[in-house]
Amino acid sequence: MSLTVLMNAGPWLSVPPPGYGGIENVIATLVPELRRLGVRVVLASVGESTLPVDELVSVFPDGQFGALQRPYNQVCGIAQAHLAGVVRQLHARDDIDLVHDHVEAVGLATLTAMGPEAPPVLHTLHWDLAKHPALYGNLDGGDRVRVNGVSASQLARAPRALRQHSVGHVHLSSPLAVGAERRSRPEKGAHVVVLGRINPGKGQDLAARLARQVGFPLVLAGPVGPYHRPADLAAAGEAARQNPDVRYFHDEVAPYVDGELVRWVGTVAGHERDDLLATARAALFPLRWEEPGGTAVVEALALGTPVVATTRGCLPELVEHGRTGLLATDEEELGELVLAAGELLDPDECRREAAARFTPAVMAEKYLALYEQVRRLTPSVDLQPA
Repeated sequence: MSLTVLMNAGPWLSVPPPGYGGIENVIATLVPELRRLGVRVVLASVGESTLPVDELVSVFPDGQFGALQRPYNQVCGIAQAHLAGVVRQLHARDDIDLVHDHVEAVGLATLTAMGPEAPPVLHTLHWDLAKHPALYGNLDGGDRVRVNGVSASQLARAPRALRQHSVGHVHLSSPLAVGAERRSRPEKGAHVVVLGRINPGKGQDLAARLARQVGFPLVLAGPVGPYHRPADLAAAGEAARQNPDVRYFHDEVAPYVDGELVRWVGTVAGHERDDLLATARAALFPLRWEEPGGTAVVEALALGTPVVATTRGCLPELVEHGRTGLLATDEEELGELVLAAGELLDPDECRREAAARFTPAVMAEKYLALYEQVRRLTPSVDLQPA
């Protein structure tokens, strides 16, 4: 069956992104596998996106992520302008069989408002579902708009109206999982890694405090607000503290960062990220929120690094306690579990699990099944082969 999907990535970062970019990385992982399965993909992103697709449509020439630091009333029209471009595309053409939307809140609201004549929509929920109660608590997409989560635990916390539009969940994947069980085992170092954007929900302050208390080397890898390198943050000066993540870093994390036992290295990507993770004793996730998806968890397993984490959100779905990681209900026991992880857990088990469950091919096949399910649930869609 021929299928053309408009993949709405949004206006914030290119696909693939230059460094950190969770949603954009997910799309960059998914699209090649969909095309391998015969899906024609029209990507709605920014003009500088380089992901091979069948067609690229854009409103902005480059990513607008930096604008998010400006006041809301100066920024609120950016996503709407992008969505207006998507709507123009959908009105002007009749070859789009389904829209796969990834734009938080405004994507769902705009595509729902288009009414029954628009194509079926699958809106993927990548974030905390408590963020938009007015939208999610009153959603009425009829038979045309459906949503999926990135974990079962995420959907379990969704408002009733949102759950009624759900067609299930698809766990995130990583290209690192391909052939992971055949990858040679690098020599492990003593360091522990926390990989991800630095903010209170990720709990980097807890990780840094435990590292100092227990005595393990810790590397914090991820951006602070819009600042991807320590030099960039230092150059921004006091004005940067307007950003809540910057304030959190300065007030709660930086006092523990000594450049020796606890280091912040900024954003890492590519081989640098892979080497940092693959040689780590453990990947630590001291979460203080209900993590919905866990891309970094999957990456750690694919690189043969056990996960140590609090039992929050999707972690119990991704990590088998005692085999691929150690999960704690008490924050204070995380430090001791970090020391135990290198002795108790086999990196090869982590790689085998990733290769079986978290490859891009597995994710794409599950999404293709959801596309067909969404189209079957839309009464006006003709599912006869093209």
